[in-house]
Amino acid sequence: MAFSIGGHLVAEELHRAGVRDLFTLCGGHIAPIYDGCLRYGIRLIDTRHEQAAAHAGDGYARLTRGPGVALVTAGPGVTDAVTGVANAYQAQSPLVLLGGAAEVRSVGRGALQEMEQLPVLRSITKWSATCTDPRRLREMVQTALRVSMAGTPGPVFLELPFDILMAQVDHNELVVPPPLPSWPRTQADPESLAAAVALLAQAEHPVIFAGSQVYWEGAHTALGQLCATTHIPVVMNGMGRGTLPADHPQALNHARKRALRGTDLVVLIGTPLDFRIGFGAGINPKAKIIQIDRDPTQFNKNRAVDVALSGSADRVLAQLADALAGHSGATLRGRMAPWLAELHAEEERGQSQINAHIVARGRPINHYQLSSALAQALGAPGLGGGRGAMADDAVLIGDGGDVVGLGSKVLPLRRPGQWLDPGPLGCLGVGAPFAIAAKALDRDNRQRVVVLSGDGSFGLNGFDFETCIRFGMKVTVVVGNDAAWGQIRGPQVMLFGTERSPATKLAPVRYDRVVEAFGGVGFHVESPDELLPTLRQALDHPQVACVNVALDPEFVVASGAAKLTV
Repeated sequence: MAFSIGGHLVAEELHRAGVRDLFTLCGGHIAPIYDGCLRYGIRLIDTRHEQAAAHAGDGYARLTRGPGVALVTAGPGVTDAVTGVANAYQAQSPLVLLGGAAEVRSVGRGALQEMEQLPVLRSITKWSATCTDPRRLREMVQTALRVSMAGTPGPVFLELPFDILMAQVDHNELVVPPPLPSWPRTQADPESLAAAVALLAQAEHPVIFAGSQVYWEGAHTALGQLCATTHIPVVMNGMGRGTLPADHPQALNHARKRALRGTDLVVLIGTPLDFRIGFGAGINPKAKIIQIDRDPTQFNKNRAVDVALSGSADRVLAQLADALAGHSGATLRGRMAPWLAELHAEEERGQSQINAHIVARGRPINHYQLSSALAQALGAPGLGGGRGAMADDAVLIGDGGDVVGLGSKVLPLRRPGQWLDPGPLGCLGVGAPFAIAAKALDRDNRQRVVVLSGDGSFGLNGFDFETCIRFGMKVTVVVGNDAAWGQIRGPQVMLFGTERSPATKLAPVRYDRVVEAFGGVGFHVESPDELLPTLRQALDHPQVACVNVALDPEFVVASGAAKLTV
């Protein structure tokens, strides 16, 4: 007769499911799971804040396209993780949060860190439950992992009381269901597909809008095939960035607004018509819309669509490419040259405006100069080098406001998953946690992981660069330091004036010295001429490195780039 304690059963099931890294912050309620992780060889990566543990699990999920697991203790451990769970929920990321809890036998008696945790998590998770029977622990862990990936992925929460984790369980009484197959991919129905093909065959100025589901469902190859078949221009957002390389002839960056306003047909793939597209108003009101989404509840949200294709992005895009492979596709390709030429001219105009800021050599440094130098340090061509992209080994994490928003206009991506940002919740503080996730997966140390951070966002989880140092994770953080919450301050100044813009100024902190105090190496830059050599030096340094870049606090307003987003 064999027995195991509950905490070991949790670790055993995680290990059986392929979990090898678990992000956590210690607490007495979850100690039995820690012991199980040691038994089954699961690496515990302990962060400095539970929010960071949750963000790291989210980042791990995004990079693997599978569940990422965070483990936190009861009460404040769970509430600290709430922001990370909410961010994963909005991003449709399969984060599995395991939370400790007071003993079942003590519920209602005022135990240490006792609180009702499920109601707190229920509105920002796909599934939340408590395990009250230790014999069902493995079953419920499998359910949590399964539900996180089922249909539209998203976070789940499993509450694990301490006495359940300490209970001795006879193996003969365990509930251990067999491993389930991966969630099936689905195709669009033929009638809707035919309607979409008919609309495409008539379009004069079509645009493909590739969103996060293109990345999540590995649909970049199918997207490339559809592009080759039709020559339709493509704009990308969210995790969809990089699903076409920046130097692809149909990939747009600066001409996005012109494309969406001038289009007569948009193929919207796995992205909501939310604030990022003016709730649909950013698209020509006369344009037809074909919407592809795995979640049918997204159809007709904020704007009616003409054809809804429900299914997995990779399967549906392949269907479209196959259906257009003959005469219809050839006819469509023949009509695209003038439309592409118009948009490429707009791309060049937008790039030339940015280039004028990049070549300015006066102080202080502006946001475009910073991102341009970073792109070159990561292998992209400089000005005059033509269209190109960063090296394949770079992983770039955006954690900030203006420094990230303007940086995304300059940093050319080569592949899917090369760019991570918070997602539609707009949550700051993901930089160090996402970097931890990226380096946890980079066991051969082949990738250059870079966090492009605002000085405000650094303050949220910047202590977790110490976690990077402690675990030997070589990360470079580049801080665009304008001593302000710049993305908020700029619009406030424009609306109300400099003297009526409170709570938006920060001190000009030397964040390079903060990282040096952790045991890393720091660099400080004030001149544009120092940017590229310093960034290269930091990237080549074997330790965790921070480059603190003094940015022009007036640039965003003066350049006209400031805008209020609510």
